[in-house]
Amino acid sequence: MATDSKSKTETAVTKTNGNDGALTLPGSSVLVGDDGKTVVHNQVVAKIAGLAVQEIEGVQRLVPYGPGQTVSSFAKTITRSSMHELGVNVEVGQKEAAVDVRIITSYGASIPAVADGIRRNVSDRIEQMTGLQVVEVNIDVVDLYFPEADDDEPAPPPAATGRVQ
Repeated sequence: MATDSKSKTETAVTKTNGNDGALTLPGSSVLVGDDGKTVVHNQVVAKIAGLAVQEIEGVQRLVPYGPGQTVSSFAKTITRSSMHELGVNVEVGQKEAAVDVRIITSYGASIPAVADGIRRNVSDRIEQMTGLQVVEVNIDVVDLYFPEADDDEPAPPPAATGRVQ
């Protein structure tokens, strides 16, 4: 006797317009299984991507999209603003996701190696945590970070040599 029912481990991903009675935002992904549904908001996918980017050596920080990006990025990082404002943009479909990120890399880091690491880590994290297949990760390297630039403090005066006291 054949059966057409799904196993409990299989799920389907659908996209909601927010009018299905669930507490969802337009564009959220809904994982539908035999035991119920799980809503994954686009902001969650963006946060996963942003955290995955920051795990890669050579990434100094994410850079927000839009005007005023450099002035407000540190404050927005602290105040938990949207990931778009923190340098991550996602498009989430029924089964797939596409990610755009803007970063500053450390001077001396291999940009192709950093980009490959970002693509692998973002894809792995999103697929592992949401079940969505990541079809592309676009990376915009907007600046280089120089550690010496953080030395805004004046150098301490030279130590006394003992000649004159």
